Parts: sequence; structure tokens; C-alpha cells
Amino acid sequence: MDAQSDVNRGEFTWKISYFSEQEATRLYSEAFTVAGCKWRILVFPKGNDTDHLSLYIDVPDPVALPNGWTRKAKFHLSVIDQTNNGRSVRKGTEHVFAARQIDRGYPSFIPLTELHNYAAGYLANDTLMIKVEIRVLAVTPPVNIQPARPTDDFDSLLTSLEELIIAAETNGVNVGSSLGHRDGTLTAKIPSLEEVEKAKLSLKECLSDLFKLNMKERLFKALSTLSSARTRLSPKQRIAIDTFLANFNDFTSDFLTFEQDNAEFELQKLQKDQWLAAMTKCHEAHIVCKQLMGELVKEEEELERKMEEVKSRKDKLFLDWDVVRAKSEEAKSGYKDKQKKVAEAEEKKRIAEERMSRSTTAWSNLKTQFC
Repeated sequence: MDAQSDVNRGEFTWKISYFSEQEATRLYSEAFTVAGCKWRILVFPKGNDTDHLSLYIDVPDPVALPNGWTRKAKFHLSVIDQTNNGRSVRKGTEHVFAARQIDRGYPSFIPLTELHNYAAGYLANDTLMIKVEIRVLAVTPPVNIQPARPTDDFDSLLTSLEELIIAAETNGVNVGSSLGHRDGTLTAKIPSLEEVEKAKLSLKECLSDLFKLNMKERLFKALSTLSSARTRLSPKQRIAIDTFLANFNDFTSDFLTFEQDNAEFELQKLQKDQWLAAMTKCHEAHIVCKQLMGELVKEEEELERKMEEVKSRKDKLFLDWDVVRAKSEEAKSGYKDKQKKVAEAEEKKRIAEERMSRSTTAWSNLKTQFC
């Protein structure tokens, strides 16, 4: 999925290889994420009870979502013409996805006859290319939108490497060659029987293996000797020799060209195998990096979870602190109020004590006089 400046927008492209050979009634793409929500493409290669390609956007694993979930989204689905983008078919709508409406799309997106018309480019190399563009308008309950993981960028690289490696391992290169023997006619003196036998032996040795550059003169000499012979050759042997000699330069040039082209092929094949080995090594390294990245992402998620716990405890502590501060203010105010009232009561007590002292003195005098 291509990165967007708006986290609520995203797009995803799905390539289905060997599309005309698909036997399944329906096919699902891998899940992709936009605005923190997972989505996938659903396609019916032979139509959903129609003679058209049926194409939808779908919410994967809806049972794992919380009760009452909804997603309001605006989206466009496209079937790409890979030879003329102007002929690409694009349709869009807006929909609220929910537990009872997990997909939305078009049962009759494009006629199957038009899709399979190879004059168009919808199935270039028997590959169907589907693109979805989506904008999430609202989500219930809200989700925390996470930034794209580093491994998301690796996935497209991993997929392309795997496809290249599989293709290289399963598709061989077949090189065929058509080799013929041609000859020309030359006039020369009649060779002796011994020369004829030597020429035959030399010819057999030349013909025992594919033509080589160092055989050219030897082969020409043997054929010339045998062409001039009057005996020890059958009519068919004479015809074969004359035919080859008549086109000697052309035929030997064909052999030499083959040798050069074959050597070039072997060199290119060797270099291709070397690049395949390098690509395989990169693929293996990519797997290791992705595994390590996955472990780091999990570690990061665990740290984020712990940070959320710490933040929650911190927020609770602030709340408790606020309660303590309120009670402190209340106690302070109460203390000051009581302090004032104690001072007032103390003054009253002093006055009462003075009066009590006077009364006590009078009482004592009275008691002294009469008791």
C-alpha cells in the first residue's frame, strides 16, 4: 500500500497471476491497513451469479471486532488495463460497513467477455491487476491509528524476490539447433586408394563430434579428396559429399556461429545463475531482517503498553493528589476558623475567671462572718 499524507487515505494494488487458470469461486487479497482498519479485496473470477467480473471490498475477520463496530468509508475499485491505462475501469461509492454488511462492491463490474478479450490489456501475461483507493470517514469504536510498520515496505520486496526466484528455478532455457551437412564440387586429380581410405578415416573423425573451428581445413581436405575419388564410395556417399561441398562455407559458418552463440549463451546463463544466487542470498537476508524487525516491533508494542500503564498510574496519582490538596485546603480553613473561635473562647474564659475570682472572694468573706 502506498503511503499517503492523510492517514485516513490509502491505496492497495493486487496482482493475480495465471488468472484464467483460477478454479476457485472467489479469491481474497491479503489484508491491508488504512486508518488503523484492516481491509481486503474480494473477487469472483467467473462472476457472482453473473456473466461479469464481480468485485468487492471486504472487512476481514469481522468476528474479532468489538460489538457494534462500524466503518464509514468512501472507496474506488479499478481493473487496470496494463497496455492502455485510459481504458481502465474505475467505480466508486460510499458505504457504512458493519457486522451484517462486511462487504460492498459491484456484482457486474466488467463483462467477462471484455475482460478476457486479449486485444485489451486487462489480462496482460494472464495477470489481472486490481487497485482499491479508500478513504475512511468514521470508525466506531475509534481506533488508534498506527504508522506504517517498517516491515510493510519489505513485503513488496519479499514478494518480488520470491516470484523471481521461483520463476528462475522452474523455467529452464531450451536451446535447439538445426545442424546440417552441405558440400561443393571441386575438380582435382584422382586420389589413390590409400588417400581415399585416409580421407574416409579423417572424415569419420571430423564427424564424430560437433564441428569445431580447428576441423575446418581438415574437413575440407577430406571432402575434396573423396569428391575426386572414383572408387570406394557409394552413390549416396558421393551425393552427401557433393551436397556438403557445394555449400561448405555456409555450413561451416553456421557451425561457427552456433559455437559463438552457444558460448555466449553459456556465459549469460552462468551470469544469470550468479545473479540468482545473489538474489537468493538477499531473499534469505530479507527473511532474517523481517523476523528481527517483527521481534523489535513486538518489543516496541510491549514498551508502549507499559508506557500506557505508567501513564494511567500517573493520571490516577494526579487525581489522588488533587483530592489531597482539596482536603488540605479544607483542613487549613477549618483550622483557622477554630483558631479564631478558640481565641474568642479563651477571652470569655478569662473574663469568667476574673468574675469567678471576685465572687469567690465575696463568698469567702461572707462565710467568715457567719460560719
